[in-house]
Amino acid sequence: MSVLTAFISGVTRLNDFVGRWVALLVFAMFAFLLLEVGFRYLLDAPTVWTNELTQMLFGVYAVMSGGYIMAHRGHVNVDLLHSQLSPRKRAFMDIVTSLIFFIFTLALLWFGIDMASESIASWETSYSAWNPPIWPAKLAIPIGTGLLVLQGLAKLLEDIAIAFNLDYYRPDHSTSKGEQS
Repeated sequence: MSVLTAFISGVTRLNDFVGRWVALLVFAMFAFLLLEVGFRYLLDAPTVWTNELTQMLFGVYAVMSGGYIMAHRGHVNVDLLHSQLSPRKRAFMDIVTSLIFFIFTLALLWFGIDMASESIASWETSYSAWNPPIWPAKLAIPIGTGLLVLQGLAKLLEDIAIAFNLDYYRPDHSTSKGEQS
């Protein structure tokens, strides 16, 4: 089980690292929007680039944070039934419903790779007045989705270990055997 634990811990640490760095984009977006407000209303000289840059940064922020949010169990759940179940039954339910997760995320990964590779091949720009390259923002889609898929796989492996009462130690050092019902 040490390989399983190492994989789950490694993926979670990677998503934690990426998520903490991506979270800093909020400060950049705040600064750019504040700069735009200052230029527009105080100097009567609006910029052509701040809104577009902020939108691209927000897109990168949104797609790159999925793995971090999943690692910290922050995604929205319908808890009517889920919260009433024991940890083992919850794990079984999560195993079954992970099929939907993997269908969606693997399709997003497939189409995201295609879209990003086309964008990179043509060095795509936004065709606006500022005309920045948008291929880096599109490249974030398959990267962020890949991180989300990895975290989903780590969660699936953890759920399998809990559901089947395997001798698995979670990264928080609690054993799944103590949670059986």
